Amino acid sequence: MSDKQHTTFGVTGMTCAACSNRIEKVLNKMDGVEAQVNLSTEKATVNYDPESTSVDDITNKIENVGYGVVMETTELDVYGMTCAACSNRIEKVLNKQEGVQSANVNLTTEQASVEYNPEQVDTKALIDKIKKAGYDAELKAEATDKQTHKEKERHQQRTKLIISAMLATPLLVTMFVHLLNMNIPAIFMNPWFQFALATPVQFMIGWQFYVGAYKNLKNGGANMDVLVALGTSAAYFYSLYEACKTIAHPEYTPHLYFETSAVLITLILFGKYLETRAKSQTTNALSSLLQLQAKEARVIRDGEELMTPVEDVVVGDRLLVKPGEKIPVDGMVVKGNTSVDESMITGESIPVEKEVDAPVIGSTINKNGSIEMEATKVGKDTALASIVKVVEDAQGSKAPIQRLADVISGYFVPIVVGIALVTFVIWISFVQPGQFEPALVAAIAVLVIACPCALGLATPTSIMVGTGKAAENGILFKGGEYLERTHELEAIILDKTGTITKGKPEVTNFIGDEEALQLLASAEKGSEHPLAEAIVTYATEKNITFTEVDDFNAIPGHGIETMIAGKQVLVGNRKLMQEHQIYAADDAEQALIDYEVEGKTAMLIAIDGVYRGIVAVADTMKETAPQAIRELKQEGIDVIMLTGDNERTAQAIAQQAGIDQVIAQVLPEEKADQVKAIQDQGKKVAMVGDGVNDAPALATADIGIAIGTGTEVAIETADITVLGGELSLIPKAIKISHATMNNIRQNLFWAFGYNTAGIPVAAVGLLAPWVAGAAMALSSVSVVSNSLRLKRKQV
Repeated sequence: MSDKQHTTFGVTGMTCAACSNRIEKVLNKMDGVEAQVNLSTEKATVNYDPESTSVDDITNKIENVGYGVVMETTELDVYGMTCAACSNRIEKVLNKQEGVQSANVNLTTEQASVEYNPEQVDTKALIDKIKKAGYDAELKAEATDKQTHKEKERHQQRTKLIISAMLATPLLVTMFVHLLNMNIPAIFMNPWFQFALATPVQFMIGWQFYVGAYKNLKNGGANMDVLVALGTSAAYFYSLYEACKTIAHPEYTPHLYFETSAVLITLILFGKYLETRAKSQTTNALSSLLQLQAKEARVIRDGEELMTPVEDVVVGDRLLVKPGEKIPVDGMVVKGNTSVDESMITGESIPVEKEVDAPVIGSTINKNGSIEMEATKVGKDTALASIVKVVEDAQGSKAPIQRLADVISGYFVPIVVGIALVTFVIWISFVQPGQFEPALVAAIAVLVIACPCALGLATPTSIMVGTGKAAENGILFKGGEYLERTHELEAIILDKTGTITKGKPEVTNFIGDEEALQLLASAEKGSEHPLAEAIVTYATEKNITFTEVDDFNAIPGHGIETMIAGKQVLVGNRKLMQEHQIYAADDAEQALIDYEVEGKTAMLIAIDGVYRGIVAVADTMKETAPQAIRELKQEGIDVIMLTGDNERTAQAIAQQAGIDQVIAQVLPEEKADQVKAIQDQGKKVAMVGDGVNDAPALATADIGIAIGTGTEVAIETADITVLGGELSLIPKAIKISHATMNNIRQNLFWAFGYNTAGIPVAAVGLLAPWVAGAAMALSSVSVVSNSLRLKRKQV
């Protein structure tokens, strides 16, 4: 079996949780397919085996069920075609591209029209394909000015709502005539006048409900459209039947419910419009991230500076970035030096100094000098694009708590239809025997008030807002399940270096002669360890000349062994020296103890088997660490420090940080075992590390938290990525998880409670259908509005 591939589809036509459940079930029945369908984001996330199923098969399956897959159309100007064979060649190339639904290339107009899935392919990939075929292409200018699918949909909703409201308002007036005995012109009470107003609402504005109901019923499902179509049709056709009686008997006073059907449809449209507007606000965090992207780049080609769209930048391009400009893409400085404000990506407020060979992140701001850089990552490969993708995936994922709502929603509509039928039978048989109208009204009220929309929106809207709120604070949850599980944590293990401390140590003490320092610095120059960098920096400041290393061997958890100019140089802890039977003098041992008590990392130096000195290095603690640890303890969480340092050094750092539990002298490969040991005590454990050397421990923990600058490795390894590097964001992540879960519970309570209380009230005849319709519409709006409260939550 081949490795599964991942893709995402935008899905149209879903109106409630029953729709998303139906699509999910159908897709999961396909060979090699695992799918999740999210109602709020209107997306299907699919993992599939390409040997068993193709993307086209999945697309066709969604469409066969009665829904649509979002496709975008783009117009491209194509250059270099000379005959029909050229246009046919480009057509074939584009049509073979995964994600392209259809492509048409016109030789006369020199244009290509491409319909494609924006979740699978973008316009840059299409243009690249044409260029690889030997032609040239660019976006047609006016194509970039088109409204997005969402904007068009909202505009159509608004237009339908206005027309429906204009037609339904006179009918609403007739309702108040019955309630308040108002005097109005006789035309308003004419059945054919009401018929003329209600019919366009029922069959033009409301046609979408019939289409949706038909498609769902045809495929063995049922959703909100079924309830709305049944309820409004019953009211409309009964009213039409009553109106027809007046033809044979002009003196007959008909009992009309045209206003019920028209007002219901208008209220439902109003609710859906408000819901759409509110849902658009839940994606503000993602929009804010996207707005950070640079729009243009200053590319140096053939010695000339050219302003070009950032989409046209390719790996290897040389770019000029002037003070105050955004760095267009990820890259490496090749000329000049400056300081860069990386706060929008890392959360660090202090600008970072950049010299030649220093990496720079796209969308950060160049503060001082002009620099030239080489593009190393563009488009979807940049750090910002990776962050946006993580947030998108998290907002589209399902939390485990949503499964309960999904299961209930799947059975809900058929049960409600059954309840409505039972209500009708009871009313016409026992409550008011033989009276058709009150039985019909009660049944319609049950159908309308029981819409499962609020139930379907309860969890995903909270997840969307919660992950968005977290992203605004520099916290990336990889999925809804991690947002849910974070508030359950009982213990947090913190790696010391780079997590509690800044990870940039410096030499504080050196005991030894100049030769020892020269050999020490030369030996450490071959190591990438932060302690080694500190020693090399210290020696450089002392104007020490480095000697070439003949042989270098890093001994994890112990130190290093090198050969320099025929001399064996050992640098490391007591264990390393003891293994080589090298022992320091008593005064050196006391100095070693003193340094360790002060929280410094002290290393012994031996040359040709003889002790020659000590170097002590200190890694200063992050200013926010003690406060963050206090906040974690206040949440009732056990805080444990994990380090490879010896017990004395570890205890000194832990005491400064306010940590009571310390696990010291742990080798990198043993960290995962320590996580497992705490899990075996029955605790939910989070591991906090840098996402690279802590990868096994991050994977073993219930929640892995990578703390750093949001590199690809960190994002891929961890369940949560903290972009800023400050520990203070970890208690914030837990608070956001708590707040989101509380919000979800509130939503589910009101959604379940609304239906539980509303159906019996409607069944006993205490709710007019139009009141039930208003309540149903507002229930969805209230759930989304409650979710939006998370945006104002202080963390």
